[in-house]
Amino acid sequence: MSRRRPRLSPLLRLLILTQLAFNVGFYAVLPFLSAHLGGAIGMAGWLVGLVLGLRTFSQQGLFVVGGALADRYGIRPVVLAGCALRIAGFVWLGYAERTWSVVCAVLLIGFAAALFSPAVESEVARQAVVWEETGGGPRTRVLALFTVAGQAGAFVGPLLGALLLAVDFRTACLAGAGIFVLVLAGHARLLPQRIPGRDRTRARGGLRLLLRNRPFLALCCAYGAQLLAYNQLYLALPAEVERATGSQTALAWLFALSSLLVVTAQLPVTRWAGKRLAMRRSMAAGLLIVAAGFAVVAVARPAGWTGTAGLVPAAGFVVLLTLGQMLVVPVARAWVPDLAEEGRLGLYTGALSSVSGLIVLLGSSATGSLLEAGLPPAAPWLVLAAVTAATAALLPRRP
Repeated sequence: MSRRRPRLSPLLRLLILTQLAFNVGFYAVLPFLSAHLGGAIGMAGWLVGLVLGLRTFSQQGLFVVGGALADRYGIRPVVLAGCALRIAGFVWLGYAERTWSVVCAVLLIGFAAALFSPAVESEVARQAVVWEETGGGPRTRVLALFTVAGQAGAFVGPLLGALLLAVDFRTACLAGAGIFVLVLAGHARLLPQRIPGRDRTRARGGLRLLLRNRPFLALCCAYGAQLLAYNQLYLALPAEVERATGSQTALAWLFALSSLLVVTAQLPVTRWAGKRLAMRRSMAAGLLIVAAGFAVVAVARPAGWTGTAGLVPAAGFVVLLTLGQMLVVPVARAWVPDLAEEGRLGLYTGALSSVSGLIVLLGSSATGSLLEAGLPPAAPWLVLAAVTAATAALLPRRP
């Protein structure tokens, strides 16, 4: 008689649903932020790129702080505080009309995620290891399910945001804040005060050990390249859609396409890769596929296609970017527990995103300048393809 596979624990189910709710609220607003900043606020392209980079850095770059706080105080207070700050940030952004006010609201939105996301992600990774050790199957399957939940939220969010934008951008922001009010209330009631097996870490010195961990830092750089590539959904892709069609109406559908692909294909792709590819090969293949997505637009861009034909390269980019992401993201998260020091999983989970956020901060501003520099049409896309492909060589040699 075959051994019965253990079911997901109530805590793991709650955390996976948390990711779904987070992304519904987040993606109801963020895909449309670039157009709002350039149109209603009147920011220059380089400043839009910088603001988007600051948002990512204040989120990803400060994950190390949220992760360390989760190790020190547990995940419950950190998650609740992050939800409260995200509510305040969305409300502020909805009413911000000047550059300094927009920047402050965006930083607050990012820092809120820097609190709750590493707490949630590190606990999901830890629970995934427990799942694997109790015979549930490879830990990457749990992390793939976590990714699917997030992308399901990313699928619903832009569609909700597109409907709300028929009123105005402020309405979309207030709706996003309302979703996080519900998340805050639910977690205040359901999230345990103490999670068995997760002891609070008081000792200092974790960051020093982390900075000496070369395999982990190499993983951070490769993951950062993937995040910079993904961030082009908010910077380079809107510009390409605007060029091809004269509006950003199709942008919501391209985001929906990306999310639908992850929701339907993430688990089969993870299952297939888990049987055939070691973690390093899986991540390298994913990065090369993402680079191919940039190359598709670079090859087609000089032709100057417009209308429906002009959207074909953009759709090809979205499909290849998403496929590469499906290979990279679950494996990177599954790799962290093997590289982290004992009791420091939150710190290492946060650092993975912090290094990535720094890369995005620098890369987003540079990309914004490239898009407005009057270079040949293919040049920015070729640069992004080359950078993404090159980082595959940085991956740790094992496993």
